[in-house]
Amino acid sequence: MKLASAVRYAHTLKHLRPSQVLGRIWFRLHRPKPDLRAAPALRPPAFAPAPGIAKQRSLEGPNTINLLNQRADISAATIWQDTSRPLLWLYNLHYLDDLAAEGAADRAAWQRSLIERWISENPPVSGIGWQPYPCSLRIVNWIKWHLFVEPLSPAAQHSLAIQARHLRQRMEYHILGNHLIANAKAMYLVGAFFSGDEAEGWRALGAELLARELNEQVLADGAHFELSPMYHLIVLEDVLDVINIGRTFGTALPPHVENVAASMLAWAEVMQHPDGDIPFFNDATFGIAPPPADLAAYARRLGLGAGERPAPEKTMSASGYVRLDMGKATLFADLAAVGPDYLPGHAHADTLSFELSLKGHRLVVNSGTSVYGTGPVRQQERATAAHSTLSIDGLNSSDVWAGFRVGRRARVHGKTLALGESKAAVGASHDGYAHHSGHCRHTRDWQLDQTGLLVTDTVTGGGEHALECMFHLHPETRAELVDGVVVLTTPSGSTVRVTTEPHAPELVPSSWHPGFGLSVPSEALLVRVNSALPATIKTSFTWDA
Repeated sequence: MKLASAVRYAHTLKHLRPSQVLGRIWFRLHRPKPDLRAAPALRPPAFAPAPGIAKQRSLEGPNTINLLNQRADISAATIWQDTSRPLLWLYNLHYLDDLAAEGAADRAAWQRSLIERWISENPPVSGIGWQPYPCSLRIVNWIKWHLFVEPLSPAAQHSLAIQARHLRQRMEYHILGNHLIANAKAMYLVGAFFSGDEAEGWRALGAELLARELNEQVLADGAHFELSPMYHLIVLEDVLDVINIGRTFGTALPPHVENVAASMLAWAEVMQHPDGDIPFFNDATFGIAPPPADLAAYARRLGLGAGERPAPEKTMSASGYVRLDMGKATLFADLAAVGPDYLPGHAHADTLSFELSLKGHRLVVNSGTSVYGTGPVRQQERATAAHSTLSIDGLNSSDVWAGFRVGRRARVHGKTLALGESKAAVGASHDGYAHHSGHCRHTRDWQLDQTGLLVTDTVTGGGEHALECMFHLHPETRAELVDGVVVLTTPSGSTVRVTTEPHAPELVPSSWHPGFGLSVPSEALLVRVNSALPATIKTSFTWDA
């Protein structure tokens, strides 16, 4: 192994918890046999469930499915393990999300056949569908189908119990994070669905894990600690489903779960653009998590409200994201860590990036996420250059690699925040480049007022370096370069003038990824500076009040 690779591995592995290392060994070595005993008796519902979140329809015919914007014929039994397809697509196939999708009852015959096929074509306990994460999501979807569409057949109830017993032996303690939340949710729901001692053991395990993990994973301002707005919404739906199904069957809820839901709802209310959806920090895109408005409506059906909306100061101190509103503009600034040190798998090298909306339309964006896996597209989308921030010598601010790994990671220091009626300012520094030549540090300050935004980037250290400051533009923004000034026009007709110092900007091709499998052509402003340090780049966005 080369020295550079050894150093990367060392910086990646040193943050892991012992339980993750031991759990991974156990997960590889332990191969539980299927437990084919009869299913426990069903628990009769105590109350009618509240309508949950309707997922996007995926079944387009009895043997046609559209997942992650990829359509496929699924008539062959081999489709479930078709390794020519991306693993994430196969995971989604095994979730059987259409069972809980909009208009599911209209496709009950197709769905019933698909459940029967899944049982016969995925024998216990081998194959992708028996991995713990797809198993967890499928358990939940089957229970929802039983409650909202039609009762599960005795064969499906038997399979559900086999899946629960298998999941009980394959909990993802080696991964933790949102995966373990999903495992715990499935155990809690299936334990509430069935009755008897075995089912109560499943329910109690799920409740215990949910209480423990939510206490750790939900920060003081209500953010999920993996610091992806998309995964925050996924976990929030998990929490609301636990409350809903727990109440439906009259079982004890995990402690404080309703308070957790309220704080997560409040953070979700803050972290949405005026168009009602999330900014793209870390792994984030549309169409995977429910929209914030749908989750808020679901919470209201459960009689829950959001907690107190976190002030910018509180947001900055906990999750590290700051939202500033001034006149027509809404700014989101990333002063966050890449994620929990022991679980940075959904992190991007996006420290000190930002997104900006003007008059309800996104103007400056991060590029988003269109793929998982380990290929070059995944690496490109996680890179610093794919985000509206500054890179030094073409390097990433955090060493993102291998799809879901992070070696050295940027640490944020010196956060500042000043709020006034007519002006707001936020700033911070990070040390993501400190171990490279020149020991560089990047400081960024944003000053937002009624008529514009000034972004000041300062790089300190030693030597001469190539600095590249990228501002990715939303695809609906038209850009024109005239005499060293960029003129931007939004769909609403707002005009924004962009000037940069010490050099004029360039317009370069970019892309925006509003869904898995989607790449929309766009443009970016690029400011290049080759300079001895210290060096400063100033970028001014100006609009009418």
